[in-house]
Amino acid sequence: MDAATARLTLSPDVAALVETLPPYDPSASLSLSERLRAAGADADVVAAALTQARLRAAGTAKFGDFASGMAFTQAGLEQATRLTVAALHAQRYRAAGIASVADLTCGIGADSMVMAALGLSVTAFELDEATALIADHNLRHWPAARVVHADAMTTLTAGDLPVDAIFADPARRNARGRRHDPKDYSPPLDDVIALRERWPEVGIKVGPAVPHDAVPSGFEAQWVSVDGDVVELGLWSGRLGRREGHSALVIVGNESHVLDADPVEGEPGQLGEYLYEPDGAVIRAGLVGPLADRLGARLVAPQIAYLTADAPTATPFAKGYRIEATMPFKVKTVAAALRERGIGIVEIKKRGMDIAPEALRPQLKLRGSSSATLILTRIGTERRALITQPLG
Repeated sequence: MDAATARLTLSPDVAALVETLPPYDPSASLSLSERLRAAGADADVVAAALTQARLRAAGTAKFGDFASGMAFTQAGLEQATRLTVAALHAQRYRAAGIASVADLTCGIGADSMVMAALGLSVTAFELDEATALIADHNLRHWPAARVVHADAMTTLTAGDLPVDAIFADPARRNARGRRHDPKDYSPPLDDVIALRERWPEVGIKVGPAVPHDAVPSGFEAQWVSVDGDVVELGLWSGRLGRREGHSALVIVGNESHVLDADPVEGEPGQLGEYLYEPDGAVIRAGLVGPLADRLGARLVAPQIAYLTADAPTATPFAKGYRIEATMPFKVKTVAAALRERGIGIVEIKKRGMDIAPEALRPQLKLRGSSSATLILTRIGTERRALITQPLG
């Protein structure tokens, strides 16, 4: 979206039309567009209104009811922090006694919105003019939040900014795709980290695939998952960090759970009656070993992120399964075992084995009305198939 399109999107004509539209239905959007234009509506206004209706519908997954009062760009929506996660970001600043924050890369304003809603004064920088216009619209309800169309790092270099702390979500995409090296972020991760020399409280949202050796000392590094999807790595310094080291934040519905510990290797052991699949945030944080200690569990094999135990334990940090049968992995053997149990509905999971579940499924020739989870992994040095049932 360019600046001219952003201005049109925020115009009274588009805003009025969006409010009259029915719930967005992609299969009906073309015919709806034709009817609106036939009734005399400007084609550009109709296109902008339908785009916002589509993005608002998609934005509900991240922003809930707030999406109905927001404006979006496609890229801005894709990159924006989920409301539940943004709220936890903002709570760190408030709990640390921070009064004012510079959001160096505000995008459409998701994090700045929540910070302002919690009473913080926010200076939100955005380099792209169109996105800055959208962010300004989304922050319109909070007088203590202002959007600055400028390069934040240039502004900071030119002189002191009268804020207490820093937040940044460096851009990890450009026209050619994702930037995987933190040095290629915009601004580069090292440049943002260096700001703690002037502002001890720095919070940074980065991609969860950042390697452990790129995590700076003196920060809490927290990997975050939402309903099983690992969404970010948060880096927190000074009073914003609860402890130096690694942690995993697992959000399920409206509940959040934190596992923090020093990464240690788990001990492999004999297969028990139960198997646990750690949450992706736990795995990314390197906390499978500490989780094993908490569950009284063992690794099924070195470097394999499955745990096994002799008794079930309820935990938000892993999905549990009761093992009904285990066998060497041979397609005919597994297919026969599933047929004997009348299992025709199978979720296939695998770790430590070079097998494509989508290629394996037709070979199993599934029949029956019962369901199970088929887990393919190494147990010790052997390739094994486990027929399991998820724990409640």
